[in-house]
Amino acid sequence: MYRLGADLVVRLPRMAASAARIGIEQKWLPRLAPYLPVAVPELVATAAPADGFPYPWSVYRWLDGADLAAGPGADLAAGPGADLADAAVRLGRFVAVLRRLGTAGAPPSSRGGPVGAHDAQVRARIAALAADGTVDAGAATATWRTACAAAPWTGAPVWLHGDLHPANLLARGGRLAAVIDFGVLGTGDPACDMLPAWTLLTAASRELFRAAADVDDATWLRGRGWGLHLGLGAVHVYRRTNPVLAATGRHAIVEAVADHAGA
Repeated sequence: MYRLGADLVVRLPRMAASAARIGIEQKWLPRLAPYLPVAVPELVATAAPADGFPYPWSVYRWLDGADLAAGPGADLAAGPGADLADAAVRLGRFVAVLRRLGTAGAPPSSRGGPVGAHDAQVRARIAALAADGTVDAGAATATWRTACAAAPWTGAPVWLHGDLHPANLLARGGRLAAVIDFGVLGTGDPACDMLPAWTLLTAASRELFRAAADVDDATWLRGRGWGLHLGLGAVHVYRRTNPVLAATGRHAIVEAVADHAGA
């Protein structure tokens, strides 16, 4: 992303997989935005692939704020002065409203399927990270088993953002101000949108999010599995290259395992 003047930002996909979904964001986000209780990017213009850039791209209105991902060595849960109780309620309402919007003609999200479909990858990453002491294999595996054993989603596919980690949440004046990056927007099981409960929040604010999100117990357990799965992935992929995302991943693992232990 590149800022364009004072009021705009250019969003350029760097990979073919991201470019393949940019049309979904361009088509659907403007339709959903008027109904959402938190600000989201406002599409200003779209551009087709050309000699200078091989993928479609977008121009959005600039949103002021600092993302909620902490810097290296910082306490992730504290964020940049954010009020986590307020953020928990606002995020819960956001996913609840999004989930209830009409889905006619909507595309599936890549994260809208069963969390258990990732079983082999999760177990492999638990083993790899346990080998160097990063995770407790027994506790992480027990947390994962509970998620996979939860009742599956049997309702109609619903809208989900799919990537609600702290770097995609903006705060201004200590309050949640915007949700950004709808690159995996689509429909499916809403469990993945429980992600902030583990990537951002702690026990003190998690129940506020859960109440506002208004989901059943099984969805919550599957969501905790998503928190563990994506946390393991972030640490595995980014621990040597992106300390911010790795810290988010470690926080998610710790919180998911602790939440399971306290259940």
